[in-house]
Amino acid sequence: MAHRRPSHGTRAAAVLGAVALALVACAPTPSPTVVPVPDRSPSPTTTRTGNTSTPIQHLVVIFDENVSFDHYFGTYPVAANTDGTPFHAASGTAPADTLTTSGMLTRNPNAYPPQRLSHAQALTCDQDHGYTAEQRAMNGGRMDKFVEHTARDQCAGLFGEPGLVMDYYDGNTVTALWNYAQRFAMSDNAWDTVFGPSTPGAIDLVSGQTGGMTLVDPRSGHVVRDPALVVAPDSAGRGTLIADVDPALDDCSDRASGRPLGRFPASSRTIGDLLSTAGVTWGWFSGGFRPTTSWSAASGRPAQCAAARTNIGGARVLDYMPHHEPFQYYPSTANPHHLPPTSVAMIGHDDQANHQYDLSDLDAALQAGKLPAVSFVKPPAAQDGHAGYSDPLDEQAFLVGLINRLQRSPEWSSTAIVIAYDDSDGWYDHVAPTIRNASHSADIDAAICATSTAPVVDARPGRCGPSQRLPLLVISPYARPGAVDHTPIEQTSILQFIEDNWRTGRLGGGSFDARAGSLTGMLDVEGPPHTTPLLLNADGSVRGR
Repeated sequence: MAHRRPSHGTRAAAVLGAVALALVACAPTPSPTVVPVPDRSPSPTTTRTGNTSTPIQHLVVIFDENVSFDHYFGTYPVAANTDGTPFHAASGTAPADTLTTSGMLTRNPNAYPPQRLSHAQALTCDQDHGYTAEQRAMNGGRMDKFVEHTARDQCAGLFGEPGLVMDYYDGNTVTALWNYAQRFAMSDNAWDTVFGPSTPGAIDLVSGQTGGMTLVDPRSGHVVRDPALVVAPDSAGRGTLIADVDPALDDCSDRASGRPLGRFPASSRTIGDLLSTAGVTWGWFSGGFRPTTSWSAASGRPAQCAAARTNIGGARVLDYMPHHEPFQYYPSTANPHHLPPTSVAMIGHDDQANHQYDLSDLDAALQAGKLPAVSFVKPPAAQDGHAGYSDPLDEQAFLVGLINRLQRSPEWSSTAIVIAYDDSDGWYDHVAPTIRNASHSADIDAAICATSTAPVVDARPGRCGPSQRLPLLVISPYARPGAVDHTPIEQTSILQFIEDNWRTGRLGGGSFDARAGSLTGMLDVEGPPHTTPLLLNADGSVRGR
């Protein structure tokens, strides 16, 4: 096994102030295709937050990007304390399945061993997180080919080194998450529902299944086929999504490049449909969703989303990424022209915004005491944690700011916050998945899926999983303090909790919500709530209680 040089020499040269990123997320101006606005009549008196099966009446799901469990928690709760923000674990901290406890720090079968990334190396290269590449990295469950199949060691202006894909941060860099794990609850057995990148993970979060997507030409709207994006299409072009595709029902999607856009049929359902039918308030809140140029019905001019911010390396990154917004793929929940809510009072209710909002609308609702029952939150891209254009420090600043505001709100006593992730980015994790849904396509599946004896649900290829462990934390007065839960769960466990708590029933239609494990192992809904907040500073250190 090859070994790298100690990191303190070459790595220290990658100081954050010297990073000159050329990478800026691009969104070419869409063609003037006018999409009908959903007919949504105001009805705020018909919706509710209560009548839940637990004391939790508000759920906030913060959905971040591209992190494996070991990448953020590989040595939890022991931090090096050689740089960054100091972290010292409480005595009696619950054990987790980590690189340390498994012995994979020193007896690792991959071509390079895992190494600690310092606080000054927060901006790194993005790794390969393709559907097939991730399967190959697992090498039939031996978890020993990440360097060969998902590693991207070098990239312009960002930190890289041979074997980067194996590396991890500790509590000196992801300090906030480690402090939240100390006070609230965390899973060390949470999984990406299927292999692959961001869009499939986002779709699984809201519908529990990635089958049935149609690709369309961005200019003509005609159905097209691209097996690298959507596999095994039927006669109508409907197949399984395995890659990142912008939504066809979004003015801000990339049409200029000619790359196909995706949409689901009107018959497809999401958790938003179930919540609306049950009269439960809900919304998806995205950074940069408020357009910088508004849609014009008169001229057919599409909305444009050009809001941007600077990450710690000095790069300007567009806030809004259409392929991270899952509800924009569904006719019943899309807000194609990014129309704002008609008033703060209508946030979470049926109106022209169709439950799709900007992050500023979440703050407005919170300040007005009108937080929806279920809120999905997508940070601005520079703060979502995705390597290549974001990082754990920018991500941490967003998390701390929002979670502090939620803990100070009157709704805190009945709120649960879930921090979850869309995929692993291909970063190494030492635990092999137990495949529960196989796929046997010779074109896209490697051994771990192709040879699995698990069922191929609905005979749909391209939905193999679960794939890799991801971080998942629950922050709530009802979280079990300091718990590390070992119950197998996945992204669709969040769906299941919403369905059970608000009694909406299951989605059906091939959704993996019914098979998902429960989040309740991280909760104590019978005992008295622990309402004292844990307020943190932007560097993740504890501000006060």
